[in-house]
Amino acid sequence: MTLFDVPGARLSTVLSDEGGQAVVQLHGLTSSRARDHVLDLNLGVGLSGTRLLRYDARGHGFSTGRAVPDDYRWENLATDLLSLLEHRFPGEKVYGVGTSMGCGTLLHAAVREPERFAGLTVLLPPTAWETRVGHAAGYLETATLIETEGIEAFIARTREAPEPPATVGRPETLPEVAEAILPSVFRGAAASDLPDPDRLARIDVPVRVLAWIDDASHPMSTAERLIELLPQAQLTVAATPDDVRAWPALFHDDVLRITR
Repeated sequence: MTLFDVPGARLSTVLSDEGGQAVVQLHGLTSSRARDHVLDLNLGVGLSGTRLLRYDARGHGFSTGRAVPDDYRWENLATDLLSLLEHRFPGEKVYGVGTSMGCGTLLHAAVREPERFAGLTVLLPPTAWETRVGHAAGYLETATLIETEGIEAFIARTREAPEPPATVGRPETLPEVAEAILPSVFRGAAASDLPDPDRLARIDVPVRVLAWIDDASHPMSTAERLIELLPQAQLTVAATPDDVRAWPALFHDDVLRITR
């Protein structure tokens, strides 16, 4: 594990260096690289012949952070990502893969520096544009709940939420964010959205969109809109846990295709 300093935080990073294509993997909100592995969302598992960089976003996992909501807006997480890539892979085109918040981070980075990316895999695109407003209000309510009733009240609420069919049977996991900064993390997410559609339409690299059904936090409407906007995008939809377990092989094939 190596630490990388960014303003207000230290990012915990791990590089699996087998030579070849540079790849970076990002996790979702309140998760971490370790938690995504438990949830079968670590698409880099078994990926060989690449230089795979995985890291915990600021405030998540083994990375440090502070109780400043603006730090956790996706635009600012994209700044962290681009700084890390320039440090690890200076001047190189990188293949990016990210889940939910990581998807938002990647897309913000790609509209700012499209020449940095050779291709993208975006998992579980979150609420965006029209669907973002209501979801953002829920994040603000969650932040207040944690401050007034504690993290256990938040965990109890998440247990009551319906599970998408593709996640049935997965183990329960807890937030990989310290309680003291968790409200700020949610407020930063509430202030975030995907880039403007006209900017996304200029990301002209191969993109694989991975979605699953019946998840209000990651609606099919966002995935389908991304397919309309991104010039080289294709959509793969999961309905069962077995479908999700097939995602790493798709990811490996996409990275190999870029390398060739």
